[in-house]
Amino acid sequence: MDEILILADKVKNTLILGESHFREFKTALEGRPENKKPRLVKSICADIVEALVSFANADGGEVLIGVEDDATISGIPHNEADIQTMLNAVSSHVYQNQKLPLSAASKLTIDGKTILFFSVNKGTTMIYQLPDGRCVRRKDKATVPASLYQIQFERQEVISREYDSHFVDGASVTDLDLKLLMGIADQYIKGLSVERYLQQIGLAEYDLNGLRLRRAAMLLFASDCDRWHPRSQVRFLRVNGDTLEAGEKYNVISDDSINGNIFELVFKAWEHIKSFLAYKTEFGIHSRFEQKYIYPESAVREAILNAIVHRDYSSSNAIEIYFFSNRMEIKSPGALLSTLTVNNLYQLEGSHESRNPLIARVLRENQLMRELGEGMKRIFSLMHEQDLAKPELYSNRLWFRLTLFNKSE
Repeated sequence: MDEILILADKVKNTLILGESHFREFKTALEGRPENKKPRLVKSICADIVEALVSFANADGGEVLIGVEDDATISGIPHNEADIQTMLNAVSSHVYQNQKLPLSAASKLTIDGKTILFFSVNKGTTMIYQLPDGRCVRRKDKATVPASLYQIQFERQEVISREYDSHFVDGASVTDLDLKLLMGIADQYIKGLSVERYLQQIGLAEYDLNGLRLRRAAMLLFASDCDRWHPRSQVRFLRVNGDTLEAGEKYNVISDDSINGNIFELVFKAWEHIKSFLAYKTEFGIHSRFEQKYIYPESAVREAILNAIVHRDYSSSNAIEIYFFSNRMEIKSPGALLSTLTVNNLYQLEGSHESRNPLIARVLRENQLMRELGEGMKRIFSLMHEQDLAKPELYSNRLWFRLTLFNKSE
């Protein structure tokens, strides 16, 4: 049981990691540096609930009270009654007694100072509001206003949104790629064990029966992913011409696929796809002719990564990539979430919603993903820079498709 990550250790690790899309620090003091005094309890309670509501409406997260923005522990100088009021704010200061999906609300002593730690999961069954009815959500390091309508959930999304957070019966750490996982854990926080890393990042929890792994852990790190998700797969289909035919005229001339956990798919997909991408010859900056891909390499990589991260893993279908004579189409299982529209994405304003928040968090904190919501903006920009036609986006109730053209407009 030495690998159980006790709450105090988790909080210390959170302080090391600093504020982010998933973490918020709030002071319990106010005033000039030389004359600090306790903040009003009602103000602290408002901060607690606003942060937790914003996290629940985004991708989940953690709030520490008694900690400065730079992670300095300043503590909570209030009396026990006031501290209990702060802890109770998670139920007394939300809209019409909504119940936040909390995983922790605790008082701790760190380095001799009192702090409060709150952790909330991503909401999957409702949209959370502040006492006055306002709706907010987390975006990078800020809490921003949000439209209740904008983040309404469609009932059919609930299963796909919850999929990566469910526990997997019978799975253990020995089912994971330990070499990969040890490297990632050590890079996250030096010396952090695999078991503690999985708990710190939210991919596992200890109970009376030992360490329980979530589906996201298996999708990300399983050494034999087919055992846990047989369609964690990318298919590559080459089409003869610019239209997909059926029946006797079926014109797919090759159909290959790769399988594996998400980290394997991210790297293997690009290695496999290179053989499908035609080259063109350009006069380069070094005054010589250079071979370049017809599609911008970084745009293709970003498109594949988006498909792998945001697909609906509750679906038994694979990601499919079609290569036509004039374009490539990346088709991923799962429609756009109800909080997004194709028009939102075309506006290139960084619209973002994680169907798989645990998966997105791991890849982002391992720097495989850019700022949340920035992938589509980057794809459009790279295509424009290479004087290629604007990408085309399409979504129906079953899948989402991104099309990249190899011709200019």
